Amino acid sequence: MAKYPKRQKVKRYRRSFYSREMRVKKGIGIAVLVLVVLAAAWVAAPHVLDWATHTWYTVVRNRDLSASSPAGGSASSAAESTASSVAEEPAASSEAQPEVVTPAVDGTAIVEGAWAEADLTTLTDDAAIRAAAQQLAAQGAKYAVVTLKDAAGAVYYASQVPAAAASPAGVTVDPAKVASIFKDEGLIPVAKLAAFRDPAGARVDHAMAIRYKNQEYLWLDNKASAGGNPWLNPYAAEAVQYIGDLIDELHTAGFDQIVLENVQFPSSTSSKQDYGSTNGVGRADQLTADITAWEQRFGGSVTLWYSYTLAEVTGTSPTLGVPAVELGVKNLLVRVPSASTMADEEHTALIQSQTEAGAEHVVVWDPTAGIFE
Repeated sequence: MAKYPKRQKVKRYRRSFYSREMRVKKGIGIAVLVLVVLAAAWVAAPHVLDWATHTWYTVVRNRDLSASSPAGGSASSAAESTASSVAEEPAASSEAQPEVVTPAVDGTAIVEGAWAEADLTTLTDDAAIRAAAQQLAAQGAKYAVVTLKDAAGAVYYASQVPAAAASPAGVTVDPAKVASIFKDEGLIPVAKLAAFRDPAGARVDHAMAIRYKNQEYLWLDNKASAGGNPWLNPYAAEAVQYIGDLIDELHTAGFDQIVLENVQFPSSTSSKQDYGSTNGVGRADQLTADITAWEQRFGGSVTLWYSYTLAEVTGTSPTLGVPAVELGVKNLLVRVPSASTMADEEHTALIQSQTEAGAEHVVVWDPTAGIFE
């Protein structure tokens, strides 16, 4: 048998002709190509979709889209505008808004303006108080005076001060509501109180009253049969404290300015009057001490006015002992009798004379001339 030479086996090797660097470059090229294709698709997609939609409706569905194009544009614009405004709102709201601060009104400040008296009987409820305030404001008033204790000692509000609580008036008001509503309407509420002329308070607490000498009976400014009444004693610390407590109570209710009338002695003098221990202090000096005590007690938190007649202001009267300004009165209200007639130049001269004598603020109340300012 013929022998054939043994065939050599051919070894086949799987070998890449690319180096590692070439493979990396190839991979990057493929990735770039993919990104380019995707970007082109992203850019072309809206146009292709629009063309397809247009073709579907115009060719297949046989509809005309030209008429609806503007509306679609408007809707798109509106949507974009809405989205823009919504996007802007959080940014705007996130900005800190400056806080608006309303300056507090200093109720004790004395300003230019006319004065007027409020009718106590009309201040029955919120609506009536507001109507009264608006009427006064319409008349040009800046200060609204409310009598809350008169010369009979009647107290026209529910006071918690014992001597006042025992002598309520037939008509009472809520001082806190009156003060608040008057302020809302641009008025300065002023409470008027009778001071030492207070028969009701004298009868409630005899320690505050003038008595007959060597007797426990209350001194009267006239015969009892003629309607004589007792008075509070300006020398009595209890009387000064009582008036101060009423001022404090009304200040708490919202009245920052108070007018005190009858800060005086009775016009009649008699050896039968017993003022207690005076320590040799005269009438004028005692009234000065009382006024100083109230001013120091409230220390500027309340503006106190003192009301006196024209005669008590311009001359020396037995009720004061000296002209009113010499008592240390800084805020003076002058009451001109209705029987008197004063010309404008006389008002001006009066104010000037009292200012030169030491008063810081002067108000003239002349009912005949219709002046209260």
